[in-house]
Amino acid sequence: MRSIWKGAISFGLVTIPVKLYSATEQKDVTFHQVRRSDGSRIKYKRVAAADGEEVAYGDIAKGYELPSGETVVLTDDDFKDLPLSTQKAIDVLQFVPIEEIDPIYFEKSYYLEPEKTGAKPYVLLREALEDSGKVAIVKVALRSRESLATLRVRDGVFVLETMLWPDEIRTPDFGFLDEDIEVRQQELAMAGSLIETLSGEFDPTQYTDAYRDALQAVIDAKVEGREVVQPEEAQPSTGTVVDLMAALRASVEAAKKGGAPDAAAPKKATAAKKAPAKKTAKKAPQKKAAAKKAAARKSA
Repeated sequence: MRSIWKGAISFGLVTIPVKLYSATEQKDVTFHQVRRSDGSRIKYKRVAAADGEEVAYGDIAKGYELPSGETVVLTDDDFKDLPLSTQKAIDVLQFVPIEEIDPIYFEKSYYLEPEKTGAKPYVLLREALEDSGKVAIVKVALRSRESLATLRVRDGVFVLETMLWPDEIRTPDFGFLDEDIEVRQQELAMAGSLIETLSGEFDPTQYTDAYRDALQAVIDAKVEGREVVQPEEAQPSTGTVVDLMAALRASVEAAKKGGAPDAAAPKKATAAKKAPAKKTAKKAPQKKAAAKKAAARKSA
């Protein structure tokens, strides 16, 4: 891994020099836009909307659009004098129980590695934080933007998790929250039973990205020049109102057996009934051909 930031944890009068690394990476299959006929890459030019002229990178500035449609242009000099006290520091503000932080605030995770001169105070703060059972609330500036963050310990390493500011969390203003929806006690008990049946210890290694695997298989097949078989599409919902209790019971029974509700059974049966029709349709041209030959012999 390559560090993307260098600074220091500021903890009271203690300063711990650290390097910051991205703790996660996306595994999505990435694509480029290309011309369909030959796969040639599509390139884009930076052009000004006013006259269509191409703009050099050095001539590009940041613009803030006003409600009136006018634009305020900001240059690098405008950003130099802005107060950003945490540009090279991770300032510890307070320590709180992790349970008090709603996960919706978390944004991105980073690892912190101590510089050689900061190894001992790093371990000291790590041990003290682990013993407290709390996490540190800190402020840090990454990519010219100050963020609130937490500092916790994972596998002997500090993990810095940047957070959203409170005014960046949207309020779920949905109509159904004002409705008086009644839930029967039997339904609640059955739902609780389903949750209990599916409960267990979290093991992320048992889950895989099936879509990404299938997409990679399609790409590999094209590379090898083999015929690509299209997977069957999921049947759209019919919108039929189902019995909630019956659906819950079926889910509980399936969970106990270690499988899923057999909702696909009726579809398989329907497909089986249609199969003979396809065979008959294929044989029809052969019967017509045989009839034509017989007629030709009689006329001969």
